[in-house]
Amino acid sequence: MPETLNWGLSVPATLIAIVVGYLFGSIPFGIILTRLAGGPDLRSIGSGNIGATNVLRTGNKKLAAATLVGDMLKGTVAVLVGAYFLGGPQAALVAGVGAFLGHLFPVWLGFKGGKGVATYIGVLIGVKASVALAFAVIWLGLAYLFRYSSLSALIASVIAPLLLWFWAEMPQAALVMAVLSVLLWIMHRENIARLLAGSEGKIGQKG
Repeated sequence: MPETLNWGLSVPATLIAIVVGYLFGSIPFGIILTRLAGGPDLRSIGSGNIGATNVLRTGNKKLAAATLVGDMLKGTVAVLVGAYFLGGPQAALVAGVGAFLGHLFPVWLGFKGGKGVATYIGVLIGVKASVALAFAVIWLGLAYLFRYSSLSALIASVIAPLLLWFWAEMPQAALVMAVLSVLLWIMHRENIARLLAGSEGKIGQKG
């Protein structure tokens, strides 16, 4: 049977979950790892983004992979902490939202963060791993074909909430991830404009 749409989470618990999630999500792995490796400030190269795609533009594939894993895991950890310590499934979703917002708007970087794709996947892993796997397969497949990380992620983010609703029968999670998908599209508005203009940078292209 599909899960209930009844939220059932108190205001204090909601606030705690979103703050905890935000703190996890605001860890800027791309900047930290690149600086530790003696690389440039990510905000000064390529797209200026702090995520793995821009790290890849430095030419360091290992750092890009490490950034991807770190940005994913902070979303997953936030969801798991919410689920096991802050109030169950509803707290897990709220903490996931907090982690996503933390990545987009980290307080440590003047609220100028990344665009959220890896953290989105990490939240999905914590919510429903099979849907996260489907997202990754769609993203990687389209990225391989077209070499555009942004386009691949945007398409996958439309499909993921549908899979949560109709396949996994998780309407609460589907609605939450749909909201995150809308935010993902908003954060990629410049990428969308460049895609339409044919000037979007491709995967592996150095800044």
